[in-house]
Order: sequence, then C-alpha cells, then structure tokens
Amino acid sequence: MFTVNDLSIHPFSISHDAKDPCGFIVNQNGTKIGIAADLGIATSMVIEHLKGCTLLILEANHDEEMLINGTYPWPVKQRKSRTGHLSNEASKTILNELQHDGPKHVMLAHLSETNNMPQKAVNEVGQALTRCKARLDVASQDECGAILLLK
Repeated sequence: MFTVNDLSIHPFSISHDAKDPCGFIVNQNGTKIGIAADLGIATSMVIEHLKGCTLLILEANHDEEMLINGTYPWPVKQRKSRTGHLSNEASKTILNELQHDGPKHVMLAHLSETNNMPQKAVNEVGQALTRCKARLDVASQDECGAILLLK
C-alpha cells in the first residue's frame, strides 16, 4: 500500500497474461474505489478487495458469442481463459457477488471494439443489479465521460 497526498492506494494481484498485473483499491475519506480490468477471472481474493466499493470500475471486455463468431484468430480467442479478459457474463457474476455491499456506481471498462458493444454489456451486466440501485455506465475509449462526485 502507498499514499499520494490524501489518497491511500492498495494494489492487489489479478490473473492476466502479463508480468505482475494488478488491480487497485483507492481510498479517500471513507470512499472506496475499486479498479479491476485486464483479468481473466476474479479470484476470491479479488472479490474480497472489491467489497464495499462506492465506485467499481470493472472490465466487461467481450460478448462470448461475438468473440467466438468473430474474426479474431483462434489463439486470440483463447485469451478468454483464466489469464485473459472478462466476458460480460463473467462481469455480471462478479457484480452479483458484490452488489450486497451496495456500490453506488459501476463503470464497465475495457470493452473490445470488435467483440462487444456498450448496450450488450449494459444489458448483460445490468441483470446483476437486482438488490442495489447502482448507476451503470460504460467507459468510452474515444471520449471523456462525465465527472463523478463520490460521497
């Protein structure tokens, strides 16, 4: 863990086909932000770190059907493994486990331009938001999003 001014930043290990990948928890004045992207699976340790986040930035990289039927070569399609990227369905499963902690905002990130669409991701992952009233948005690769005020 380290600090930058009044931010407390805690990196945690994730599963991805890169050298020493990590997610982050950022805390400030009781507000907790979780960042989990570029991970193949969410281990129980990842879930523990993400519990209680006010804002959760979560990868929803691909739609399974679009990936399998798409133009990517087979070795790239196999990256949907434990060390690749999270599908919309996998992100929904993670959010299902975390929603009892009441995130106020979920931002879906790292969507594939080829194998996903923002509305597909929202429709799939949004099915997990049955017990909390979190706002669900998709981060754009091409433009800045809205400024979020977290309290």
